[in-house]
Amino acid sequence: MNGNIKVRIIGLLAFVAVTLLAFLGSIMLGIVQIPFRAVMDAFLSFDGSREHLIIRSVRLPRALIAVVIGGSLAVAGCLMQAISRNALAGPELFGVSNGAAFAAVAASFWLGSSSLSLLAWSALIGAAVAGVSVFFLSYRSGRSISSVRLVLAGASLNLLFASLTQGILILNEQSLDTMRYWLAGSLTGRDIDLFIQVMPYMGVGAAIAFVVSSQLNIFGLGEEVAQGLGQRMAAIRTASIMAVVLLAGSAVALAGPIGFVGLAVPHIARLLVGGNYRWIVPYSAVLGALLLLAADIGARFVLPGQEIPVGVVTAFFGAPMLIYLAARKENSR
Repeated sequence: MNGNIKVRIIGLLAFVAVTLLAFLGSIMLGIVQIPFRAVMDAFLSFDGSREHLIIRSVRLPRALIAVVIGGSLAVAGCLMQAISRNALAGPELFGVSNGAAFAAVAASFWLGSSSLSLLAWSALIGAAVAGVSVFFLSYRSGRSISSVRLVLAGASLNLLFASLTQGILILNEQSLDTMRYWLAGSLTGRDIDLFIQVMPYMGVGAAIAFVVSSQLNIFGLGEEVAQGLGQRMAAIRTASIMAVVLLAGSAVALAGPIGFVGLAVPHIARLLVGGNYRWIVPYSAVLGALLLLAADIGARFVLPGQEIPVGVVTAFFGAPMLIYLAARKENSR
């Protein structure tokens, strides 16, 4: 085995180990501090005590959801940056996150309900509609999908959906009160049954992402060169868009729009393993899970005695990252 490959495998396993420690920390740490022994007893000898109930019904589902959402958003960001050849791309640029948020707010407004199940399924439908819309708007007649049109269509729909969402919230104060915590991106109170319902969509999206990961490098060569090498660019791009919709849509369905994970994590992975997407995708999946677990733990201690939405924490760290990336891109010209 090549020495470079060994280093990358060891590095990936090391980050998996750190993620497992963060997973344990997510279960133990919070307003109620739980010792490690109690965590073990909750699984080996459950007795129905308060601590055991908190672990099994609150902390464990929350940690699991943080892992899958963080990994899903990061992988979706990888795919977006690859197929658009834009280092600043992410699920937000594609319109998927705001499309899902708009559908959830609209469903809550028209149906008069803010149940998590309704928000989740309407968000998933909204993400699919946004993704398909961007796909068709970026298609050039008689030719393949244009990367430039992909970015422009995604950005335009992103602004449209964001404006429509704000319009509904302004017109209906009740919707604003019930939806504002979800729209900030939160892992609090997420139900394990809802997680199980959404998992198959995430699983399909992740499977597609890992299958196409070895083909994503070809986008860096440009459209004409890639087609000259016999690569089916349209098929790879279509599969990638499907994966983005499934991964980002499911993540928003579970926890609301959580920003900057899909933008920042692929760049961190790229710094660690270079420009090969065969490694960037798995590294991003693990780093995304680790980042969101760490952000969720931090969200419990920012304000004494209460928690803030995890989306606020990721935005706090992600905004400087976006400014840095934009500045570096400008300086490289």
